[in-house]
Amino acid sequence: MQLHRQNRRRSHAAIRRSRDPVVRWSPSVTLVPTHACFNACTYCSFRRPPGTAPLLTTAEAREQLARRPQASEVLLLSGETAPASPQRAAWFARLLALSREALAMGRLPHTNAGPLSLREMAALGRLNPSLGLMLEGLGPAYDRLHRAAPSKRLERRIGQLVQAGRLGIPFTTGLLLGVGETSADRRRALELLARLQRRWGHLQEVILQPWRPDGAQARPLDAAEQAAVLDTIRLARRLLPPEVNLQLPANLWPLDGLADAIAAGINDLGGIDVHDVINPAYPQPSPAQLYARLAAAGWQLRPRLCVQPAWIAWLPPALRRRATDLEVRLLASDFA
Repeated sequence: MQLHRQNRRRSHAAIRRSRDPVVRWSPSVTLVPTHACFNACTYCSFRRPPGTAPLLTTAEAREQLARRPQASEVLLLSGETAPASPQRAAWFARLLALSREALAMGRLPHTNAGPLSLREMAALGRLNPSLGLMLEGLGPAYDRLHRAAPSKRLERRIGQLVQAGRLGIPFTTGLLLGVGETSADRRRALELLARLQRRWGHLQEVILQPWRPDGAQARPLDAAEQAAVLDTIRLARRLLPPEVNLQLPANLWPLDGLADAIAAGINDLGGIDVHDVINPAYPQPSPAQLYARLAAAGWQLRPRLCVQPAWIAWLPPALRRRATDLEVRLLASDFA
């Protein structure tokens, strides 16, 4: 435990000493263990009712991974099975099996599957270098969106962030922006994340994700919406400890305004697959497009693993060796 705390201090001190013109991204492939979810968020187009979507098989997962040989991150993005459901054990066993399959194929899994028990989170933490769960936000706007989503209750989400901190698991969280929240709501949410980070040090990245309508209503952010997000990025950079990476999904932001977002404080573009399963109406820019656009603005785009570089030292020995070896190969790859 003492060595673990020393590794935390050293990794965060290294970030504070170095703020370079590097923006990172993760070559990613998304596996959906199931779209079935017992929550019913009013804005979600990903979800299917419980019992209507099967679990992804290992054979199906292998086929999808084989089609994306350059993807070092396997994002396991799943609908949620209720904690008391008789299907919970099979659902969780599938998360473990898919995590092991990713490792067997030379990739690193990152699971985002909703709140987990202490036992479940610890088990996934032995196979996943990082885990994730969006806070989404604080305030009445989020309460309205989550009336039929039991696992999105604020105390449940905060409990998950604390639990991950106690377990020492590198963690990704974030805010969903533009759903009717106020600037004060956004500030309170960021202040909460800052307190958690100062206590546990495990928040490797905070996603600032603009909410976008899907389907026929899909549209890019207008000028006022962009300005509000840029204000939030600047606020996040002021409030959050400097080691926390700020992430903006590249497909939800205008490509010609990307340099503005980076100048405001964004230093990570997240996992980039060939398509976005949550926001399918918003095409992903190619890595080559991003490399060219950022180079023209004086920024370097560099690939990373699902676990950010400074948190590799946190990992259990077997995962740390895998991550270190894979990072060397990844940095030698040519995505431009």
